[in-house]
Amino acid sequence: MDLHSGYPYSLIRHGLPFNYPKLENDLRTSVVVIGGGISGALMAHALVREGITCVVLDARTVGLGSTSASTSLLQYEIDVPLTELKEKAGIAHAEKAYALCAASINKLEKIAKRVDAPYFERKHSLYLASFKKDLPKLEAEYKARKAMGLDVMFWDPGMLKDLLGLDAPGAIYSRTAAQTDAYSLTHALHQYNLKKGAEVYDRTFVQDISFPKNGVRLTTAEGYTVLAGHLVIATGYETLQYLPAGIVDLHATYAVASEHHEKGPLWYEDCLIWETKDPYLYMRSTPEHRIIVGGRDEKFYNPTKRDKLLPSKARQLQQDFSKHFPHIPFKPEFSWTGTFGSTQDGLPYIGTYAKMPHTFFALGFGGNGITFSQIAAEIVCDQIRGKQHPDAEVFSFARYKG
Repeated sequence: MDLHSGYPYSLIRHGLPFNYPKLENDLRTSVVVIGGGISGALMAHALVREGITCVVLDARTVGLGSTSASTSLLQYEIDVPLTELKEKAGIAHAEKAYALCAASINKLEKIAKRVDAPYFERKHSLYLASFKKDLPKLEAEYKARKAMGLDVMFWDPGMLKDLLGLDAPGAIYSRTAAQTDAYSLTHALHQYNLKKGAEVYDRTFVQDISFPKNGVRLTTAEGYTVLAGHLVIATGYETLQYLPAGIVDLHATYAVASEHHEKGPLWYEDCLIWETKDPYLYMRSTPEHRIIVGGRDEKFYNPTKRDKLLPSKARQLQQDFSKHFPHIPFKPEFSWTGTFGSTQDGLPYIGTYAKMPHTFFALGFGGNGITFSQIAAEIVCDQIRGKQHPDAEVFSFARYKG
């Protein structure tokens, strides 16, 4: 699947920091993970921390799928607001999902330190009302988050004008957020995992999966076999070959990175900023004071059509930023487009799927896929160990309505 094109900032910034071998022999292991991006790397990390041997296989060079195109905002907010998610998933599951995403940011920070990741920074987040008509829903959202104990404030137009110079009807200000670099974090995870006994192979395409009595058998395109007790599929949007076609809707998204500025912060605390409009606009800064702006999503998966729109989308994103911050120079240097997916309720799919025995899915669908991937790693690791995870039901396939 063609997942991105253009010049993703993370890939330009870090290049190919490490090389991984191609599988050229048969293997036997406890767990095999298909997918070497951020989801697969976090999954393998959870396994090696529990002393479980694992092998990671990726059809591409490691990290060159969706991971390299990620803009790497870490927020507990799900694409579906808490007030709407309560109606879709029920109050208990909605609040649990938001709480787990908030907790995952602290856990990701600890993981980043453990694996000596090049970059992880705690941030605050601002959720802007794009229009006056959005204000009642935003106020209801603030109250719902506040009621469940999330650390939030409501900012009125005066505060937004005084602190950020923004003209907006209101916003939710959250102290629970962070940003990282998903691509470099993925490589740091793999390097740590390798030292703990994991094996990582890229450019290794799994052509066939079969299920002998006590496990799984994977056959690569070059005829090598991997036997394992369990299989974890962490291939993100390329997982559709294993699942019902309607389980995720694929969309095109766009991003642009500016030239670097000599000094920062560029706006108040360089907080993460995103909006209520659909599709929403979002922006963040980088350690070298570049500005990354993303959004302008299109509801289709067509790589040719997606790529053709990139120049005009990049210009629109530049204009979007300049409307908010006319006093901050924004000269684009890199732009890229990628594929992402959304589910019926905005939540990922994690755990077992009836049609594939001995198999678990770790799928971080949605705008905050990194936090979802960390949650998936914990749940699936427990399930592989034979433990009942208390939150598995929130993200199970049982909720899918085909």
